[in-house]
Amino acid sequence: MSHLHPRMLARAMAVQALSLLLVALMVTFPARGRAEISDEVLSDAYVYLLSRALVVRQEQTDLAEEGVDYNVVKYNPVGSADFVNPNLDVAYLETWFGVDDQSAAILSIPQVEGRYYTAQIIDEWGEVVTNINERTYPLSPDGAFALVTPGSTIDLLEGVVRVPLHGSKAKMLARVELKTDSDAAVELQQAFTVETMGQPEIAPAIELPAFDNVSLIGVEIFDFAEELLTSAIDVSPAAARMQAQVMAVAKATDDPAERNRIAAALADEVIPGFLKSAVSEAGKFQGGWLGTLTAGTYGAEYRTRTAANLVGIWANASDEVIYFVGTQDADGAALSGDKTYELHFDADALPETVVDGYWSVILVDLPDYRVVENPLQRYNFNSYSPLAREEDGSLTLVVSAELPDGSPEANWLPSPAGQNFSLTFRAYVPKEVVKSGDWFPPSPVPVD
Repeated sequence: MSHLHPRMLARAMAVQALSLLLVALMVTFPARGRAEISDEVLSDAYVYLLSRALVVRQEQTDLAEEGVDYNVVKYNPVGSADFVNPNLDVAYLETWFGVDDQSAAILSIPQVEGRYYTAQIIDEWGEVVTNINERTYPLSPDGAFALVTPGSTIDLLEGVVRVPLHGSKAKMLARVELKTDSDAAVELQQAFTVETMGQPEIAPAIELPAFDNVSLIGVEIFDFAEELLTSAIDVSPAAARMQAQVMAVAKATDDPAERNRIAAALADEVIPGFLKSAVSEAGKFQGGWLGTLTAGTYGAEYRTRTAANLVGIWANASDEVIYFVGTQDADGAALSGDKTYELHFDADALPETVVDGYWSVILVDLPDYRVVENPLQRYNFNSYSPLAREEDGSLTLVVSAELPDGSPEANWLPSPAGQNFSLTFRAYVPKEVVKSGDWFPPSPVPVD
């Protein structure tokens, strides 16, 4: 832990002390004399810690790319689908910030008018720190912003806005809406810059063993428990309790027999159960859609946070966007490329009526949540898509592997033949009816 700042080191030591005090409350002692973790404690501890591991996995992936480093902007090409569950309606740029108490990362944001934009800052657990835009910073929506550690007193130039992080690292995803003029959006994208003030000492990403969404990390996650917990502050009110549970499980894995039992329980029950709940229970479920109404800022809902980090890492706060993840049709069956579906919006309930920004819907595969290649190279629809409306003004989107007879090609979203898939509907700057959970996208209706 020598790389930690004094403030983080003190917190880490406090967490460890609390964990040791509570370990006895987390375990039972069978007649054979060794500690045994309950199934409930194991499940909660694993899901909690997985949230951090998923962020570290992304940090490892990002920093392994040539030319990518801390405090260096990566400008993603328009239409890039390298993200999990990407948003193809914006020009993206991204950065990993790394600072210490004697340094800062200076983010410069251009003036953006007439289109949606935000610089979303996310901590090392997947919690949104802030969004820098005209809604959250109405007095300074553009200009220079200094990303600093909590409590940093580093001197800044006049006019530079101080933005305290939750720790010493953070991820930024900035988005500029394409609308119908992508060249202008790219010009604005390129005007976002980052410079380092000082010479920060930045710890490298934790070297977790490789894992993917098909084969999630198992019992070995607890071998990294202390490093994962002490290297990043968790602002969740559940942090102290959950970190004590994590350390209890980590301690129990020192016993070979208990480690084997935990490994089996994870593989047989905990991980399959979490994967199922991640797309059906981590929010409000209605009509085949999971509405993540608390995404980005999760409070004590750590399971929702982990689900968001799995399904679409870097989920934003609900004031900026609400996500609806669709995995089932109107009959409750899994969405399949072997079927044809219609999503029908009545004329008085079109998707643009529930947002102050824009809407989009994208199709991705399962379980990796990546776009599906198709001859049209069409992966999504949004507010600016040239969609055909019915005579009464309503809108019907068609999702299928082949274009059905009589359906307009403009409204066809190709699906993968013979494979299950997922839909994600995004409502940017959602109106209150969406934020309250009273509005959901229409259920995908299977048709002959």
